[in-house]
Amino acid sequence: MTTEPPPGSGDQPPEDDDRFRKRPPQGEGAGSPYDAPHGGQPPPPPYGQGPGGPYGGGPHPGDPLAGMPPLADSGKRTLARIIDMILVGIVVWLVTWGFNVHEYNVDSDRIEVGKSLGQSVVAAVLYIAYDTFLISRSGQTLGKKWLGMRVANLDNGATPSVQTSLVRASVLWLPFAFCCACVWTIICGGWSFFDKPYKQGLHDKAAKTVVVTMT
Repeated sequence: MTTEPPPGSGDQPPEDDDRFRKRPPQGEGAGSPYDAPHGGQPPPPPYGQGPGGPYGGGPHPGDPLAGMPPLADSGKRTLARIIDMILVGIVVWLVTWGFNVHEYNVDSDRIEVGKSLGQSVVAAVLYIAYDTFLISRSGQTLGKKWLGMRVANLDNGATPSVQTSLVRASVLWLPFAFCCACVWTIICGGWSFFDKPYKQGLHDKAAKTVVVTMT
């Protein structure tokens, strides 16, 4: 009786089933998309290294967007964000109304700041939970799904993890909920209109993600 394991039963990790992740080419000589090709070219540098860094001007060898769908239009991203804000905003209003937690109630005697803070907490929790859950599940909020876009990791095109999605959502929604809703939304999301070459908002930069079109 042999103790050798059957052929092919080594401790290999299960194949990632993310259908969006960049995959190596099939067939003879296949390997990682970051391996050196047959011409002897060196592999591209890690994220953040190489000429100009990850945000250097113009395409360069080892561009992480190679093989990914085109970047999403910033105008469509803005519209998708407005849709998401309306959808979650309705839920926030219903929850805070049900628990009698409203924005400032001002009369001649008092300003109920506690209720305003309560609404901000509810808004932050719901917006962050909404973004984190849907982005980590499929890369798409409802607004992005309806407009044909998704969020992807910059380095490999995969759907962001829960941790990455949480970082992205927190940077976007915490300032929005607690201090500077309109101003922060314009700055954070509007950054993608000017960012080169990856059209990233500030929340994308924090999470190292991009928004691409669905193909």
